[in-house]
Amino acid sequence: MDVWKSLHDGDHRLGRQVSSSPSEGARRLLPAVEEAAEHTKLWWGAAVLMASAGGRRGRRAAVTGVVSMGVAQTVSNGLVKHMWRRRRPPEEWISQEEVRERPDSSSFPSGHTAAAVGFTAAVAAVWPWAGMACAVPTALVAYERVHSGAHYPSDVVAGALIGLAASVPACRAPRLVRRVLL
Repeated sequence: MDVWKSLHDGDHRLGRQVSSSPSEGARRLLPAVEEAAEHTKLWWGAAVLMASAGGRRGRRAAVTGVVSMGVAQTVSNGLVKHMWRRRRPPEEWISQEEVRERPDSSSFPSGHTAAAVGFTAAVAAVWPWAGMACAVPTALVAYERVHSGAHYPSDVVAGALIGLAASVPACRAPRLVRRVLL
């Protein structure tokens, strides 16, 4: 039991530290990151850019990324959030000017992070350069979810693991379909 308590305490300590961080740069940049990630606009935009400018490889990366993102969101928001109810971090952790509307849904797991990691991991498997380019906004989305007080660090880690798991069938599905049809 001491291991779980240590993990819980560390999760809360890190979450409080990140969400109360006074970084001026973060205060300027992260609201734009949050807005871009809302409703997966950032990832749909990246998919459109890859599909239109990346040729055949770009189209494959875009489709694989969008499929993975959809699976990750379905699992995190449609399944796990309903099975595992967790309250959001306390508003006291966040400076008053930073507190915005917070969702009523379960904090666990981070659906934004699941979608971001799912998209990026699947894209990286098809087109590594594009995956590296997507890794930067993905990391910013994950950090923003804790910094804004919307999630604990463990929510973000769980979302990332769901995203990684969602990328596996998304990347393998085209090969499986070819095997069945050929």
